[in-house]
Amino acid sequence: MLNKKSVDDINVKGQRVLVRCDFNVPLKEGQITDENRLVAALPTIKKLIADGGKVILCSHLGKPKGEPKPELSLAPVAVRLSELLGQEVKFAADPEVVGPNAKAAVAAMQDGEVVLLENTRYRAEETKNGEAFSKDLASLADVFVNDAFGTAHRAHCSNVGVTEYVDTAVVGYLMQKEIDFLGNAVNNPVRPFVAILGGAKVADKLNVISNLLEKCDTLIIGGGEVTSSG
Repeated sequence: MLNKKSVDDINVKGQRVLVRCDFNVPLKEGQITDENRLVAALPTIKKLIADGGKVILCSHLGKPKGEPKPELSLAPVAVRLSELLGQEVKFAADPEVVGPNAKAAVAAMQDGEVVLLENTRYRAEETKNGEAFSKDLASLADVFVNDAFGTAHRAHCSNVGVTEYVDTAVVGYLMQKEIDFLGNAVNNPVRPFVAILGGAKVADKLNVISNLLEKCDTLIIGGGEVTSSG
């Protein structure tokens, strides 16, 4: 179950590679205030660049609820990623995400170049795993790479729906690291095994809590979940 193909198992030379990242970073007046999620995505992106892939990045940011909101644009992410990678990350500013700018940018890509799509949640279908948007995203790519562990549990177009319409789907280094860590921690734990669970949406984690209760010696629940009404 935990054995997934990764970017090390495929050849992306000359291929269009759509990478689902987690660029849901905090912004203040258009400036990124914590870039840890960008830095965490770099190993996978650099690997695909080095292998000669045409790297197309996508992510959500905040909750625009299916409509374009300038304050939730991923444009600042493209600027900072360009600096971190030492090469241009071309930003495709399409309110419909997969629009004329995105299609033209991808069509013009050379091996090793990088394009960032606009906030996937600008499309209302994203959070509903709609077929049309899933097909739009897949139309840009030959290969899909999921490297967004924080959103992998959600049945959205950009991490689930798109996989139905591409031939090859694998995980990135960040996702693989989390899978390996969780697999070892849960299936072969060092005891006493103590699990600490935080966050605000307790309803989303009921299955996780139930599963952990059977495996761990102590379960500590903190943060917003303690007072959450579900």
